[in-house]
Amino acid sequence: MKNYDYLIVGSGLFGSIFARQMTDAGASCLVIDKRSHIGGNCYTRNDGGIDVHEYGPHIFHTSSDVVWNYMKRWTTFNHFVYRPKVSSSDSLFSFPINLFTLYQLWGVKTPQEAMIKLEQVKVNIPNPRNVEEWVISQVGEEIYEKFIKGYTTKQWGRHPTKLPASIVKRLPIRLTHDDNYFEDCYQGIPTGGYTSIFEKLLNGIDVEIGIDYLKDREKMESKAKKIVYTGAIDEFFEYSLGTLEWRSLKFEHQTMNTKDYQGVAVVNYTDESVPQTRVIEHKHFTFGKQDHTVVTREYPQKWDKTKEKFYPVNDDKNNEIYRSYRDMIDTNRYIFGGRLADYKYYDMHQVVGSALVRSEKEIHK
Repeated sequence: MKNYDYLIVGSGLFGSIFARQMTDAGASCLVIDKRSHIGGNCYTRNDGGIDVHEYGPHIFHTSSDVVWNYMKRWTTFNHFVYRPKVSSSDSLFSFPINLFTLYQLWGVKTPQEAMIKLEQVKVNIPNPRNVEEWVISQVGEEIYEKFIKGYTTKQWGRHPTKLPASIVKRLPIRLTHDDNYFEDCYQGIPTGGYTSIFEKLLNGIDVEIGIDYLKDREKMESKAKKIVYTGAIDEFFEYSLGTLEWRSLKFEHQTMNTKDYQGVAVVNYTDESVPQTRVIEHKHFTFGKQDHTVVTREYPQKWDKTKEKFYPVNDDKNNEIYRSYRDMIDTNRYIFGGRLADYKYYDMHQVVGSALVRSEKEIHK
């Protein structure tokens, strides 16, 4: 049996980049994944020339030169800019909220007119305690009802008054016509899809898919001196301190015999009566001209142990459980990293950066 320096559990961004960096530094690595493919939630499959984002849309964006240049070693990014639309009460709106959105709502045409209107509709709440209070204090009740309330309730399975304001503060609100969702210096979609990035990252590294590390931990750990774990931290410790809460998603993919279904990559559905939160048309990520299209409808779900974990519920209770689990990690034997292990929502560039920092630390220890 071959012995390795590192057993890396999970072939997503953290695991694959860590494996690449350590391999290039001279270490031997075995990467395993319980899924039938590499790439984690970034995985894309090709459908007649259309790269389908199997686990929801992934738009790479960053303001870090280090992260951007590293990713460009493995792919070429196109010039896609994320400009989703919102469907509310059978009307379409520009999104994120910008000056044109406010024109659609109120007829205001200048930043000055928009500021005056916003001051009129804002509700004075000195210390907003939750999503509802924060949004109403910033933009008033109409925007809250039309854009936030229904979507947030569906996404989190809780009324916005039961959710911390922090989860919505990252949503841009602009008094210009800038409808770019992100404010980073760099943005794009990898030409050739995300899966090709992982194939290059893992080239020359031993990879085994369809392997559930937790079901045969003793055998798998005997293969390596050190374990890099990117799975769920509570599952690693057999839920001994309690189960961390997540939100899950269900995806319905449909190939359609039409050139264009909705004219944009993503439409968010904010009415609570509409079950999906968004509809993705994948060809628009790469400006596809195919005669067919692939559409994905995304439905939020209550998580249980039979479903995939997508969004951590980072309230005080869950964060305290996570910290207790984190204190149990044997850092001499194990390295934990990534969204599931850190119980934190990450954008892709944050995972890339953390994998580079952690591997560099390991190389120079």
